[in-house]
Amino acid sequence: MVGEMGLLSDAQFNASIAIAQASPGPNVLFVAVMGYQAAGLPGAVATLAGIMLPSTTLTLAAARWTHARRDWRAVRAFKAGMAPIVIALMFATGWILSAEAPGWRHLLLTVAAAVLVWRTRLHLLVMIAVGAIVGGLGWV
Repeated sequence: MVGEMGLLSDAQFNASIAIAQASPGPNVLFVAVMGYQAAGLPGAVATLAGIMLPSTTLTLAAARWTHARRDWRAVRAFKAGMAPIVIALMFATGWILSAEAPGWRHLLLTVAAAVLVWRTRLHLLVMIAVGAIVGGLGWV
């Protein structure tokens, strides 16, 4: 977009990255900001769709395929094998996020969320909403 196509200047590219880093949410949003810098709202829509649509489509197709075959031995084995990896990665992420922040409240929130996931059937979106409220109130 800068060197080959000349759609953005170096300053616009750097500003796009800075805006995306400063805004809350996933860092992939810088793609939409660069698309907006290059071509306005249609550019933002086109770049965001171009980067999000393939992975979203693949994920949806894989989820539907495994759901339709959830009784297959290979699918059950894959899920059983991936569960410890997912749990370990979630624990590591929670540990890193709570270890970087001062105080003990972050660690307590991480442990509470882990116990709720493990022991209840509470929907994850409810826990995300509670975490957002707790963070918004400045408790963590």
